[in-house]
Amino acid sequence: MSTFIQSLDYDLWDMIVFGLELPKEYISKPRIRYNEKEKEMLKLNAKAKHIIYCALSSNEFDRISSCESAKEIWDKLEDFHEEKNIEGVTSCLCWKPGKGSRSIWS
Repeated sequence: MSTFIQSLDYDLWDMIVFGLELPKEYISKPRIRYNEKEKEMLKLNAKAKHIIYCALSSNEFDRISSCESAKEIWDKLEDFHEEKNIEGVTSCLCWKPGKGSRSIWS
């Protein structure tokens, strides 16, 4: 999945890995008050969430439906699949951070 997301837009992947860089109260701010940078970040987060949603089973979707950010969704999915130790699924997520590394290649 990581390769697919990166092929669409590498900024989407960064949104998933590093998260939304807006304070939480900004998410509930009226839309008119966002500046252009905030709008772009919220748009990337929404796109990333949509891509992940489309790849999930209904059971997985139920687990993450309350998440507000793509990073939060990704982290929950990684935790869930690592807890269940489902062979192949975690590797399908395809990204495990190395110590101090931003590299996507492992």
